[in-house]
Amino acid sequence: MDGLSKRMSSKAFSTARAVPQDEVAATEILSALASPLFVVDEKDGVTYLNSAAEQFFHFSAAGLLGVNLQDLVPHDSPMLSLIHKVRRSDSSMSQYGVGIMTPRIGEHQVDIDASPLSDAPGLVVVTLRKCSIAGKIDFTLTQRGAARSVTAMAGVLAHEIKNPLSGVRGAAQLLEQSVNSDDRELTQLIVEEVDRICALVDQMEVFEDRPRIERGPVNIHEALGHVVKLARTGFARDIRIVENYDPSLPPFFGDRDQIIQVFLNLIKNAAESMPESKDGEIIITTAFQHGVKMAAPNGGSVIHLPLVVTVQDNGDGVPEDLKPHLFDPFITTKRGGTGLGLPLVAKLIGDHGGVIDFDSSPQGTSFRVMLPMMKEHV
Repeated sequence: MDGLSKRMSSKAFSTARAVPQDEVAATEILSALASPLFVVDEKDGVTYLNSAAEQFFHFSAAGLLGVNLQDLVPHDSPMLSLIHKVRRSDSSMSQYGVGIMTPRIGEHQVDIDASPLSDAPGLVVVTLRKCSIAGKIDFTLTQRGAARSVTAMAGVLAHEIKNPLSGVRGAAQLLEQSVNSDDRELTQLIVEEVDRICALVDQMEVFEDRPRIERGPVNIHEALGHVVKLARTGFARDIRIVENYDPSLPPFFGDRDQIIQVFLNLIKNAAESMPESKDGEIIITTAFQHGVKMAAPNGGSVIHLPLVVTVQDNGDGVPEDLKPHLFDPFITTKRGGTGLGLPLVAKLIGDHGGVIDFDSSPQGTSFRVMLPMMKEHV
């Protein structure tokens, strides 16, 4: 038996208690959860854990009850730090992308939700969500990788295609002067198509590698209000738009025009997803989520993402085969669409240090933009 197992055996059941009959139902519900959940006391001793937590730590409840959490994870573990912050602030917090490694369980990337128990001072409930942040980080990197691929293509198109196209357009205009009226329609078609391709290239030039962000304090609600006004007088005039705003949301330090472009694209995308047979509805929600954090992909600094804006529609949802590629360039379900709207959104959010993710079902799609609190001197 290793040292850790011996310490656990000696401490087992030190704070265990019998569960009263009226708590059996609640205990059974917690044990049925797929996510590991455990409770620690004011000294970080484990006082309760569900079945999923037993499987996660590779120990039975008998071996874990009463064990100090510092015997399970390293003393400098971000999980311990988060629990101590929750206990001091007496408020719930979450942290994404936390690495947990012990000799017995190996290394895991998890999201951690920690909440204090109001009727039991010092006790903290901890929930681990295995692997979900790995997907979030991979998804974020995929979005930014897609944006970089568009950046490369934009450079090639701008120099290798746009310039020759101007010659084609000029030649078509010269031909138009010497052909009969029947053929003039064809030369005009050439000019129109060249202009359309040039406009597409112009759209792609916004994907250049160096972010052009003119930062300043942005009232996110004022920016959203501007977008909603455009939507209601244009592409979403027949769609009900509901605004659920948290009035206490602080200003966001970023580029107002780019943030407007982000939510204009998202709301336009939501409006265009509505089938004609359904009464369309778009719900825009803002919230401040204290304690929401995500570890940087390189394992370095922790990014605070407390500002959350959600754009939810009741359309038909995203087809399953498109979900992994939704932020890839030129992927679209819209007739005549370019497939550049969502890659642009991902790039602009990434340039601001934020994250965008989505959930979709046949009942609708919800895009969630999480933005950091950015200081003016950063």
